[in-house]
Amino acid sequence: MALYFIPLAMVILFSINQLTNALCVQREIPEEKQPTVFRTINVLITILLISSYFEVLFT
Repeated sequence: MALYFIPLAMVILFSINQLTNALCVQREIPEEKQPTVFRTINVLITILLISSYFEVLFT
């Protein structure tokens, strides 16, 4: 189970980071605020991925 889920989670996190970068460029978010945006989105996506892993694991 984890053999499939962990690489998939990495791909999802990488693609979300690319989309976040595109958002920062499009919305012209200042350089000093970009780390906060990335950190917030990465934490929320990580929580989502961990909770979905446990849901699949225990169902």
